[in-house]
Amino acid sequence: MSLFHLFLVAMIQGLTEFLPVSSSGHLILLPNLTGLDDQGLVIDVAVHVGTLLAVVLYFHRDVAAAFLGLGRLLRGRMDTEGARLAFLLIVATVPVVLIGLVLNLTGLEEAMRSITVIGWTMLIFGLVLYWADQKGPAARRAGEWALRDAVIMGLWQAVALIPGTSRSGITITGARLLGFERSDAAKIAMLMSIPTIAASGILLGAEVAVTADAAIARDGAIAAGFAFVSALLALSLMMRLLRSVSFTPYVIYRVILGLVLLAIAYA
Repeated sequence: MSLFHLFLVAMIQGLTEFLPVSSSGHLILLPNLTGLDDQGLVIDVAVHVGTLLAVVLYFHRDVAAAFLGLGRLLRGRMDTEGARLAFLLIVATVPVVLIGLVLNLTGLEEAMRSITVIGWTMLIFGLVLYWADQKGPAARRAGEWALRDAVIMGLWQAVALIPGTSRSGITITGARLLGFERSDAAKIAMLMSIPTIAASGILLGAEVAVTADAAIARDGAIAAGFAFVSALLALSLMMRLLRSVSFTPYVIYRVILGLVLLAIAYA
């Protein structure tokens, strides 16, 4: 792949992974709308690794607490905030892993990769995000995240397996409906992304481990680096903006893009 192609894929993944606009949808659209070759699984794995490192760095205190808490959890103890967070993240990840495996094994995952599907999901779930953001109460903080919340948000997250839905967008939607403040809803959604992206990377990595060569590995490393930088910038910007603005700008973008894609699909 050319350096420009790697840069383009990494920027799209990095900038859209943590914004509620669907990174997978944009990556599927890239070859469909530009005529560029599909980037392939190796690059998909690489840019996911880059975005994973970005969210781990940004929320490093919470990640460190959950990692240490995981050790206590494995010993049957849930007596710290870190152990409790680790447990809730595991619970929230189970639905998307199970349903993702089913879609992957049945081939339904590939069947949904179309401009029509992405257009409808961009539009519908953009409007759902707007409704949840405007109507949802804002009285709860991230520290109040409980088992019931993790189960509900985990089910919401599984819906994001439909291309164009947006993993961060749909989990933020669920969190707002549960009453979490905007920045706290985003924080929980971002923390939920860590085991989800890691699970996705492991699944994809297992598929390409035996086929990757030195040149592809080099391209992957470059793409991961670009994705890390762009994801960290996008995440930092969104978390700052949420202190003073709503999710409406992202909703407007989703609605416009959805309508354009549907116009193309049905033309």
